[in-house]
Amino acid sequence: MTFFARTTVAAAIVLSTFTAAHAANDPALDKTLRALDTASTKFQSAEADLRWDQFEKVVRETTSQFGSIYFIRKSGYTETGALLSPKAGSPPTKYLHFANGKGDMYDTISKKSTPFNAGQDKARAESFLTLGFGGSGKDLEKAWTITQQGTETVDGVPTAKLDLVPKDASVANMFTHITIWVDTTRGVSLKQLSYTPEGDTRTAYYTNIRYNTKVDTKKYAKK
Repeated sequence: MTFFARTTVAAAIVLSTFTAAHAANDPALDKTLRALDTASTKFQSAEADLRWDQFEKVVRETTSQFGSIYFIRKSGYTETGALLSPKAGSPPTKYLHFANGKGDMYDTISKKSTPFNAGQDKARAESFLTLGFGGSGKDLEKAWTITQQGTETVDGVPTAKLDLVPKDASVANMFTHITIWVDTTRGVSLKQLSYTPEGDTRTAYYTNIRYNTKVDTKKYAKK
């Protein structure tokens, strides 16, 4: 199963009610989560250049995808879309869109569209697909057991390095944990590293981030 398939399936799972993690015993983590609470109130949109490096343990091979991604906060939900290509600078071969509980991935090579409907679980599906972009610290605490692994500078930006272990067993069957490097001032991720039980990983790099600027969504419409 591809990482994209894992992501959409995990997002579609009807998750149980989570108990918020208590971060008070780690002052640094508590400070980070409260900063994300504040940043989430200011977040309107983000657009970034994207690179996904997927490592498959069985064949010991890494494949990469390049493109761009956006997140726009709207009334009651966050819309996200992405363009992906196997070569940097090449025309996109995959178009991803998710908004208000419904999503779609279109492959230009197979000419196949794969729909995704989160149904009544759209809020949790959205929080999964938009992980690290505009979400509050309280949102993270509901779904993940969080460990702060210090601070690091990524692409010249100070970030908090957070390791997230899913509280829901169904999600844990697909991702044992996800590490994110997040700019707590803007509430945006600069890097994410996802791990599967099989030992596969996907590293996502977000660069040239345009924060709270107008996004031209027309270029993300499938051709």
